[in-house]
Amino acid sequence: MRVLVADDSVLLREGLLRLLDEAGHTVVAAVGDAPSLLTAVAEHRPDAALVDIRMPPTMTDDGLRAAVKARRLLPGLAVLLLSAYVESSYAEALLADGRGGVGYLLKDRVSSLEVLTDALTTIRGGGTVLDPDVVAQLLVRRRADPLERLTPRERDVLGLMAEGRSNTAIAARLVVSPGAVEKHIGNIFAKIDLADAGTDNRRVLAVLAWLERR
Repeated sequence: MRVLVADDSVLLREGLLRLLDEAGHTVVAAVGDAPSLLTAVAEHRPDAALVDIRMPPTMTDDGLRAAVKARRLLPGLAVLLLSAYVESSYAEALLADGRGGVGYLLKDRVSSLEVLTDALTTIRGGGTVLDPDVVAQLLVRRRADPLERLTPRERDVLGLMAEGRSNTAIAARLVVSPGAVEKHIGNIFAKIDLADAGTDNRRVLAVLAWLERR
């Protein structure tokens, strides 16, 4: 397998190079920042990329964003994200296109040749590999989703709010009084933890929360 390694840590890059060589893979490039990752993908067209999430230039999520772009530039590129941290939103961002061929492992898991080889084989075949700690956090987030607290009627009201309908229009659509709609909206704000701080538009924030879960 032709593999690209992208990590700003020279020591980790060297360790991955040794593991990949031992496993019989060919490292086509090893880079230390997100822009170089994209350049190397375009130049070498690897089968898979091992990508550190936090890389220069900003040391935030540059590696993740570059990996997402790389998969658009090179459809079929398998990407294995590596991180020292558990952050489920990173996994969700990589999984968003629904195409598979991706993974997210904590860096301390890839010291094993067997784990690294199995992960690469899986994602190259179109599968998905997620660190157990990442899976656990994803499950916790789903269980803690405040939208799950809403009643079916409150969900109807929030859905119509997302369509841009006024309280009067919602009342007419659901055949209830405007007062009932106001009560439902108040319950929605309370259940999804949108306190009236006097600054944020709670209606907009509620709609955004709804859209994020569609």
